[in-house]
Amino acid sequence: MSSFKNLRIVDNFYQTSSFFPMPLCLIGTLDEKGEKTSFGAYSLCFPYYIAGKDHYAMVLECRNTSNTAKGIIRHGKCTINFLPYSKKIFAKHVDLGFPGDTPEEKMKDFCFHLEDGLLAEANKDEKYPKVISEALQVFECSWWKELEDCEDTTVQEEYSGPYHNFNGITSKFGAHFILKVDKILMKEKYYDAIINGVTKSNFMPLATNWGYRDSKNFWCSDYKKPNAQPIPNREVDLTSVRYAADRIDDVVKFSDDALKMLVKVPRPFLKLVLTGCVNWAKENNCTLITEKEMQIINDKRSKEKGKSK
Repeated sequence: MSSFKNLRIVDNFYQTSSFFPMPLCLIGTLDEKGEKTSFGAYSLCFPYYIAGKDHYAMVLECRNTSNTAKGIIRHGKCTINFLPYSKKIFAKHVDLGFPGDTPEEKMKDFCFHLEDGLLAEANKDEKYPKVISEALQVFECSWWKELEDCEDTTVQEEYSGPYHNFNGITSKFGAHFILKVDKILMKEKYYDAIINGVTKSNFMPLATNWGYRDSKNFWCSDYKKPNAQPIPNREVDLTSVRYAADRIDDVVKFSDDALKMLVKVPRPFLKLVLTGCVNWAKENNCTLITEKEMQIINDKRSKEKGKSK
């Protein structure tokens, strides 16, 4: 006999039929005139494109008639603001998440401070949503309208279809927005942590929205220091690395000493790493990658990573 009970799946299953850990953020969009920023509280906001594309991206799910949806459709821009946990800040998230309020009503008792993001500083002639000064990190984003041909989408009071599959207006009530991550803004303490090494004491104290919502309450857990578990120190057998390397390219080859530098690369990423090495070799007229060339490639990657931060 199973130790589980079968719970009926209904609309908003992540809230009504489960306990589901999610982020908690305030999303800023411009008003109809493109002058002022208002905020709405969201949890259905997740990484979407994380590698191998022209851009990195988030996906936001929301009501298609919400202020946030209207702001993104009109102006194509938003900020995703992650604030530290406190009961006061959580209460403000709940207040800003109440549906039906106008942007003016939402911002009437807004208790946070606003400032320009990096995009506004770099593009003085354009209007961008403000970012929240108290946030620990902010994603400045733009709507990727070209995906699924959403360029002609306009704000309507009701959407009767046809609907898109994954971007723009996706149902009578819902919208999905694929948002390019244009900038990641981070407070200095946590910037330094990522650059110099994250520890329990400098880990970002973000809240977790637990999804479940009854007729009376939202539920959120406070932040506690994280536990760190070392990544398993497993080495791929050199024979298997050689097997993969010999099938990457018919011209560029690898010496054993070069492949020994790749034995700790996790198997799912091995082909990607080998392909990057081959591309570098072809750009530099190299047909045999040895330990010397691998060191040059690694140095190049380290410099590029440093510039991106």
